[in-house]
Amino acid sequence: MTNTRSMLAGLAVVLALFCVQATAQILSGDALKKAVPTTYFFAGQSAAVQVRNSVALKSASGHFVLAGLVDTSGYSTAIQEKYQGFFITETKLTFDGATLEPGEYGFGFKSGKFLVMNVASTDLLSVATMSDEQLKHAVPLKLEKDGDGYRLYAGKNYVAFKAE
Repeated sequence: MTNTRSMLAGLAVVLALFCVQATAQILSGDALKKAVPTTYFFAGQSAAVQVRNSVALKSASGHFVLAGLVDTSGYSTAIQEKYQGFFITETKLTFDGATLEPGEYGFGFKSGKFLVMNVASTDLLSVATMSDEQLKHAVPLKLEKDGDGYRLYAGKNYVAFKAE
């Protein structure tokens, strides 16, 4: 009987560890710093990444979704108007019915829209953003869990998405 209890307790520990590892997690601290690039190439130039204004998600399957603001001061005004940061995904994402395949992109929040562009700055995706007026402490970029999906915030504006 004692041997069976020990075996069941061991199995419970293994299952608990598996469940913890099999869930998606929003990265922070050193794990975030390790995942986020220090520079990002977009529209013919490399720009410094603002690591303090970067976010990362590690999906249950181990795939990453990364986003971060970059220093756009070297870009033309036309690019600066719509490009605020990098967006990298290793898994397919859905934004209000629109799909984004795995890849590396530029993104921006502009005029009530979340824009995603390929690295040549060609628009690929545009979805309406929502505003969270209840948010007490708006920050430049934030990622939060929202039911079975996530919210990517730029200040009080956000776009909701789901990762496969």
